[in-house]
Amino acid sequence: MHCPFCRSDDSRVVDSRLADDGAAVRRRRQCAQCQRRFTTIEVAALNVVKRSGVVEPFRRDKIISGVRKACQGRPVSDDELAVLAQQVEDTLRDSGCAEVPAHEIGLTILGPLRDLDEVAYLRFASVYRAFDSLDDFEQEIALLKASRSPAGGRPKRVRIDITEGQKPALTTVVQKEGT
Repeated sequence: MHCPFCRSDDSRVVDSRLADDGAAVRRRRQCAQCQRRFTTIEVAALNVVKRSGVVEPFRRDKIISGVRKACQGRPVSDDELAVLAQQVEDTLRDSGCAEVPAHEIGLTILGPLRDLDEVAYLRFASVYRAFDSLDDFEQEIALLKASRSPAGGRPKRVRIDITEGQKPALTTVVQKEGT
């Protein structure tokens, strides 16, 4: 690390502390040349591999802007979008991979967005999964309805049976109390 004052590459660590709830390390350094102190923040790199093969750093603000478009006109606050983006980033970092395909990021967004707002979820899924017919929307709406929990009960489990050459069939399994 070069000193920001004299550009020397010789410095020593004076103090290290965790920052951002353990997601980063804050270090106080002292330059051996000019004796001035400066702070560095170290964060583990998370990169996105796009479909074209281009690798770029993960940016939480891109998650927020993409989901914001799906939430346009919906009662979703900026704070809720920030929490969703943080959930997505945490999930990606927990995977332990330094490089994540862009497709996986989209899949990771779908779960929290579905819990946040079903209409925004449907909008996002329609673009992300490239819906090209009304049947695609109807099928996704059926999945949303089937996965809702009955009032006061446990969530329903949904099984999707896929037979080659046919459309997926939904089977809803309702759990009885005590099972």
